[in-house]
Amino acid sequence: MIEVLTDFPDNVVAFSFHGHVTKADYDQVLIPAFEDKLNRHKKVRIYCEVAPDFVGVASGAVWEDTKFGFSHLFDWDRAVLVTDLGWAKRAVEFLGTLFGFLLHGQWHVFATDEADKAREWVIKPNSTT
Repeated sequence: MIEVLTDFPDNVVAFSFHGHVTKADYDQVLIPAFEDKLNRHKKVRIYCEVAPDFVGVASGAVWEDTKFGFSHLFDWDRAVLVTDLGWAKRAVEFLGTLFGFLLHGQWHVFATDEADKAREWVIKPNSTT
């Protein structure tokens, strides 16, 4: 299940991943929430947290995430993943290394106990220097 988190500025789309995430979760929750924000902002910021009850992602959801991500390569400027799952942290680092030339924004990973710090980072203004 994907839960939309609402206590963020309007230019931040925020999600919490729970239990088993399916393609339907992407189709019915994540994609409409992202596109709603994108209708109001040239670029959005992304906050994703992996809840302690998260157990995995269906293969159809992985494919949907990949397609959606590539179709919105230039539509975000900052993203954060909040998780204590070692494999998820390593996956973000690996994809950043492998596809860094495609990423036009900044990605950071924070531990669950640093969620407040992650929220601060994702909403802070871009530096002009």
